[in-house]
Amino acid sequence: MADNRLISVEIDEETLSSSGPDAEHERRVAIFDLIEDNSFGVIDHDGGPYLLRLSMMERKLVFQVRSEEGEDVHTFILSISPFRGIIRDYFLICESYYSAIKTQSPHQIEAIDMARRGIHNEGSELLAERLEGKIEVDFDTARRLFTLICALHAGQTRAP
Repeated sequence: MADNRLISVEIDEETLSSSGPDAEHERRVAIFDLIEDNSFGVIDHDGGPYLLRLSMMERKLVFQVRSEEGEDVHTFILSISPFRGIIRDYFLICESYYSAIKTQSPHQIEAIDMARRGIHNEGSELLAERLEGKIEVDFDTARRLFTLICALHAGQTRAP
């Protein structure tokens, strides 16, 4: 259904403040990509479009989904714990990728990029699995949501 989509993503700056301009830029890009193309449906709800507000509560990510008119549709809490290892590995492989761009051959860069995409896919699949029964997303939307979670995490881990 065309209305099963996000039209807005808001980040609670009190609980998910970014640690600087680079982290803020990463968030804006991730949100733009997500809004630009997504499939997002709330299970047992008639349809969107939806507004999403993300916040953090006790080291868990809170998804507050509202209708286009601002009415509460569904709120659920996502534990970040299952994602910690994948996010850590993803950041490490990204660092390797950016270092490789400067000094390695195209073949080596491609191999690292394939590994990076594989870890990103793993995180996306885990996210879709964790959303199952609450939110229905396609694989590309799960990838974009995982990218946003990584951007939020990066902003938190670099904070002083």
